[in-house]
Amino acid sequence: QVQLLESGGGLVQAGGSLRLSCAASGRTFNTYNMGWFRQAPGKEREFVATIRWNGISTFYSDSVKGRFTISRDNAKNTVSLQMNSLKPEDTAVYYCAADRAYSGSNHWQYDYWGQGTQVTVSS
Repeated sequence: QVQLLESGGGLVQAGGSLRLSCAASGRTFNTYNMGWFRQAPGKEREFVATIRWNGISTFYSDSVKGRFTISRDNAKNTVSLQMNSLKPEDTAVYYCAADRAYSGSNHWQYDYWGQGTQVTVSS
């Protein structure tokens, strides 16, 4: 089992950058595939990016590809999301998720979730 805690959200102007972090508890973090998802008011939870347990494979949604970068540090039990060239449509609550078996874009297949961190991009 793993517990997740996101941080780093905030208010930023369009074109700016933010770096989100997700700290995980437990000694088996390096066995979990990690994902970032987001949810805007009135919308469904949306896939942003994933990274495999070994950090080798990453996968991004088309809407963030080239602007966001997911990374992990298994020694520190953290996964990060560097967000550049932010747009107002990136405004949402951002969640990190973990799963041992799954590393795709379907949020319902991830077993563990953090509480989320708000990102607001002003125009």
